[in-house]
Amino acid sequence: MATEVLMPQMGESIAEGTISRWLVKQGDEVERDQPLFEISTDKVDAEIPSPAAGVLVEIKHAEGDTVPVNEVVALIGEAGEKAPSASEKESSAAYAKQSPAAAETTGREEKRPQPTPKTAPSPPAAKPAAAAPEGPSEPEAPSEPETPSEPVSEAEEELAERVRTASSPVVRNIAAQEGVDLSEVEGSGVHGRVTKSDIMAYLQKREAAPSAPAPSEPETAVAAAPRRREGEGFSVPAYTEGENVEIEPMSKIRQITAAHMVYSKATSAHVTTVFHMDFSKVHAARQRAKNGFLQAHGTKLTYMPFIFKAVAAALRQNPKLNASIDGTNIVFKKDINLGMAVALDWGLLVPVIKNADQLGLVGLAKTANDLADRARTKKLSPDEVKGGTFTITNPGVYGSLFGTPIINQPQVAILGIGTIEKRPVVVSDVDGNDTIAIKMMSYFGITYDHRLVDGADADEFMNDVKRGLVEDSWSELDPYV
Repeated sequence: MATEVLMPQMGESIAEGTISRWLVKQGDEVERDQPLFEISTDKVDAEIPSPAAGVLVEIKHAEGDTVPVNEVVALIGEAGEKAPSASEKESSAAYAKQSPAAAETTGREEKRPQPTPKTAPSPPAAKPAAAAPEGPSEPEAPSEPETPSEPVSEAEEELAERVRTASSPVVRNIAAQEGVDLSEVEGSGVHGRVTKSDIMAYLQKREAAPSAPAPSEPETAVAAAPRRREGEGFSVPAYTEGENVEIEPMSKIRQITAAHMVYSKATSAHVTTVFHMDFSKVHAARQRAKNGFLQAHGTKLTYMPFIFKAVAAALRQNPKLNASIDGTNIVFKKDINLGMAVALDWGLLVPVIKNADQLGLVGLAKTANDLADRARTKKLSPDEVKGGTFTITNPGVYGSLFGTPIINQPQVAILGIGTIEKRPVVVSDVDGNDTIAIKMMSYFGITYDHRLVDGADADEFMNDVKRGLVEDSWSELDPYV
């Protein structure tokens, strides 16, 4: 029996993924765990491995297709098995369509009931047993509409509507931007769920609908005015006719990231505060141990494990920052899973360090470096981009003093790390005398969701991080000095 290759779920809120590239061809032999195809979501851009060894018998979705999670994208058969030809597929489909037995085995259709003299639907509690109709049997008229075998209750209709409109954040954000009511869009996903391809097709159809301009309005005035859709503000054209520009399409991960960021800004009440952090003690500990650490573990000791450890300890003391909002409920996360933003040539990914508060400097360094390396080579698994409770981004490696990052939904805070460098600062001795000293310093900017986190909560958390960076003895590094 062929093994099904499913579209994986690459995050809690992810309902679909886009196949960006097939790495093997139909009919090729593949090994277990061999990369089959690449996908893009708003969480990750990753290679998906083969679940079994054999032959890639059939590819069901082409490059560029957006596929719901858990839908079959390919089939892997026995070694030596050939892919079905086009004629075999057509004949198989025709047989399944014409044969009642085949329709039964698919589980997707019920046998059409024979016509009965009853016109009103039977009560839902009493399901009639199948019985042959009385009188001579006549062929059903093709123009007669098919009626459902059982009535659908209001509760079932309401549930189906909730499932259909509970689309991914990307779809909901596009609908909000374009002023689209999702209940008006025909969904092709599971249970009629509206996918990204569904809403994009709806928008294209809406754009193509003819609109009659007012004959009295001059053509030049219409062309000069920015376009406006119902329920939206004015839209300013990105370029004008004859302007010297070069146009290239956005990558899938860039499109999804853009939609996710706009969705986050529209969801959370963003506030940012900035703290000046003393890295003198961290810098000294790292300088003493970095060579021995590299020799012992084969990986570099950067500043980030020190930051991860201080943040994880502060989150344990400040649970509001490690929570999410669900309607009018607060969801406090018991695990501390740190998302670490990784900048790539083709976009931004956020792999997750699970249970970061239970790891020491060695574990944090090895885990973070491994996740970053595999993010760059598209080797991350679905579990490694799920479950983040707090995110840390490090634009300081590019020289940024500090930033105001956007919250990674459904979290309520994100920490931005500024460049770590020597700066003159005022220090006071025990007698209160002030002097100027040169220290390794950094600006940390935390953006938080003011719906849940107040300024005092964020400041208390940041002060705990600040104390962790200067008060920890970092004795874990003694063996590497």
